[in-house]
Amino acid sequence: MDLGIAGRSAVVTGASRGLGRAIATALAAEGAKVTLVARGGETLAQTAAELRATGATIHTVGADVTSAEDCQRVIEEAAAAHGGIDILVNNAGGTAAVDGLEERWRLAYELNVMSALRLMELAKPHLVASGQGAVVNISSIFGREVGGPAQYNANKSAQIAMTKAYALDWIKQGVRVNSLAPGSIAFEGGSWGRRLVEQPEAMAQFIAQNIAGGRFGRPEEIGEVVAFLCSPRASWIVGATLNVDGGQSRSNI
Repeated sequence: MDLGIAGRSAVVTGASRGLGRAIATALAAEGAKVTLVARGGETLAQTAAELRATGATIHTVGADVTSAEDCQRVIEEAAAAHGGIDILVNNAGGTAAVDGLEERWRLAYELNVMSALRLMELAKPHLVASGQGAVVNISSIFGREVGGPAQYNANKSAQIAMTKAYALDWIKQGVRVNSLAPGSIAFEGGSWGRRLVEQPEAMAQFIAQNIAGGRFGRPEEIGEVVAFLCSPRASWIVGATLNVDGGQSRSNI
């Protein structure tokens, strides 16, 4: 299926590995011009090189999205490199292993909520000008129900609420905003990937108890759904949070 996003300019944060890399790959495979944003220079360069080898049009920005100045630079560079911005995927997120209760919560808020908010606001003029602008914020099933560290759970919930509020406002200007809520996804170097290697029996038990689909998800399964949500094929999906979790979530809503 042609998703109709060939030639469009996309920005993906946290794009050097894992879900972000898979999202960027799926968008590039559909012909989008992709700006990869991540902190890690070496990994970012390697990902960019591998995508360019497939014929993809790739720009990179090394940035920390918890920095307001870096967010400004990301949008300016992406728009200059690819002639505007049609798609924004806020994938960077997670928790920070730092000492101090307040610092852990502050950093979680900056990473999961404020980074997405800043980038959305900065990209808005470009998204509106696009005529078919689309934003996808990568949340978690633990933004919809209890699970994970408290600061992660609370901030992913806040991100979903922000997404819904912005979606109802921005659709009036032709910009669609949605969330995607992954379940447990395993990949090399990721936390679930490491546990599969280090604790195979415990992980088999975890899967049996928690994931109806009988396995961990794959990054590519997230990337393909994000590409669809960013496309005109999803034109009537506005303010939704779509679970991609193999039946892991227990929420009815």
